[in-house]
Amino acid sequence: MSATTEETMTVNPTSTLPEMNSQETKPSDESHDVPEKSSTGDTSGNSTLIVRSVFGGILMGLANLVPGISGGTMLLAAGIYPRFIDSVAEVTRFKFKFRSLLVLGCVVVSAVVAIGLLAGMLKDLVVENRWIMYSLFIGLTLGGVPVVWKLTRKASPGLIAGGIAAFAAMVALAVLQASGYIGGGGSNFVTLFIAGLAGASAMILPGLSGGYLLLLLGQYVPILTAIENFKNALESRDIGAAMDPALTVVLPVGIGVVVGVAVVGNLLQWLFKRYRQVTLGILLGLLLGSVVGLWPFQQTLQPEVGDTINKTGQVVTAENINDFDPEDWNTEYFQPEATQIAGSLGLIVLGFGITMGVAMIGGGKEESDEAETPSE
Repeated sequence: MSATTEETMTVNPTSTLPEMNSQETKPSDESHDVPEKSSTGDTSGNSTLIVRSVFGGILMGLANLVPGISGGTMLLAAGIYPRFIDSVAEVTRFKFKFRSLLVLGCVVVSAVVAIGLLAGMLKDLVVENRWIMYSLFIGLTLGGVPVVWKLTRKASPGLIAGGIAAFAAMVALAVLQASGYIGGGGSNFVTLFIAGLAGASAMILPGLSGGYLLLLLGQYVPILTAIENFKNALESRDIGAAMDPALTVVLPVGIGVVVGVAVVGNLLQWLFKRYRQVTLGILLGLLLGSVVGLWPFQQTLQPEVGDTINKTGQVVTAENINDFDPEDWNTEYFQPEATQIAGSLGLIVLGFGITMGVAMIGGGKEESDEAETPSE
């Protein structure tokens, strides 16, 4: 009996402790629901989230304009990438949480503003100073390699296999583009829709440049030209002039972006949960492979009668020779001078430093957020 009594006495206090503790903790839980305290904490947290989202959105908008820079890498560098991926997945599944809508709203609006303000300037720089801009693009691209490598944590067979496969795919694309098999078919609804999908991929995937994919598809300059024309028409309040680029270019690209963000965002979240190392290997391969197609020493050729414009397939005649804009002219590789080689190497180093600098700005937050992301 004494053993039983001792056992009962031992069990009863411990069995009641959880109840007592739960009762004691209820007031403290309820105290957290007081509007003054929770709103202050939420406001502080939301302010930080807004700043990072706006900063990341501006960088992402610029990245989508510049071939070689990944919008996803810029979000990663700004420390907002994990939250952005989660927000995309939640909203596309019709889970409308306040923070998810806040992140998406700030990122998207900031990116659109950046694109609208700088599209024309970047288009002119690429057309008129191709080797200079391409050298900078190469450096900006290579600067993303350490950023993505930091996420891999360790090398593995899956990482290596994914990297090799993605690198080979990017080299193949570059060869096809240089041979004229892709990128010279002109613009239509389908190609512009695909271009929108490419841009969406760059928004989601660190290491993948939407601008570079647009170059490969031959849609980079047409899209930037349409954006510039649309902006100019709105500034002059010419609605009729704004409708043409809006319906023929902005609309199909926009549809492609929306579809791409929804599909790629959810797919990436699924892949990261199940095949993290392979996915990161693919991202690294895309980064390194994209440099192959950005050989800087190429220049535009002024068309002559009898030439064929690769982008449109049109034959140049005496009647239409003045109808082609410089961005439509064909390009060719040239033998660089020593000063151009030195300048190119300097710009590559500069671009690398810019991307790494952005990564350092968001480094602390990036690490804490990345630790929260699910892994396999």
